[in-house]
Formats: sequence, C-alpha cells, structure tokens
Amino acid sequence: MKFMDVGITILRIVTGLIFLAHGLAKLQGGIDNTGQYFESLGIPGILAVVVTGAELFGGLSLILGIGTRIAAILLIPVMLGAIYFVHFPQGFIRNEAGPGYELNLILMASCIQLCLTTNHFFALDRLFVKEKKIPTKLSKWYLEKR
Repeated sequence: MKFMDVGITILRIVTGLIFLAHGLAKLQGGIDNTGQYFESLGIPGILAVVVTGAELFGGLSLILGIGTRIAAILLIPVMLGAIYFVHFPQGFIRNEAGPGYELNLILMASCIQLCLTTNHFFALDRLFVKEKKIPTKLSKWYLEKR
C-alpha cells in the first residue's frame, strides 16, 4: 500500500459520495420536476433521467470501486453539461446570481484523474481484476530510469 493509493481511494470515494448525493437530490425532488427544470434550460427533459441515473449509479460505482474508469468517463459529460447549461452564466465562484461552476470543474477534474489512475485499493474491482505482475528485472530497470 502506498500513500498515493490511499489518496486516490479517498478521491474516488468522496467524488462518488458527492455524485450519489446529487443524484438522490434529483430523485427526491421528483424526476418530473428535474425534467421540467432541464426543459427550462433548453435541454430535453428525458436527459433528467439520464443525468440522474449517471449520478446515482456512477456515484455508487465510484464509492464501491466497481468500473471506476467507466463511471468516471460517463460523469465527465454530465459535469460539462452542468457547467455549460447551468453554472457558467453565474461565473466561477458563487455570487448573488447563484452558484458558480467551481464544484463542477473540480468534480470533472476528479473524474479525469480517476480515468488516468489505476487503483484497486479498497475497491470491489480487486475481486474481479487480476493485477499484472511485472517481471522483477524489468520493474527494477524501470524504477532505476525514473
């Protein structure tokens, strides 16, 4: 176990919790209400179901560590849409007009990091995916070149 593994695990779980909470909020507020809100922004209302599902299942996947890369890849367009359609007009940071897009930007950056990083520490993926072993001589050579 390395400190980087712990850090990526914390990032994965916290990012998942945030997405899960936002998906639950949309679901509890009523999917029809969320669809109407999307339509008021010029977005097809059916995308409320897609976004809510992506946030719920993507968040849960990140928390559990199942299909982390796939979940993160699917959540990136959700954050791009939230920035473009909802928060960009308010600016970067919260102001009188409403919340800015800083949270969406950091969540998108977290998803990008999770796509680029392999981490099976404290993840259910570890039960299904066999990690590749690098031959000792090759790993030694690689570490010396770094």
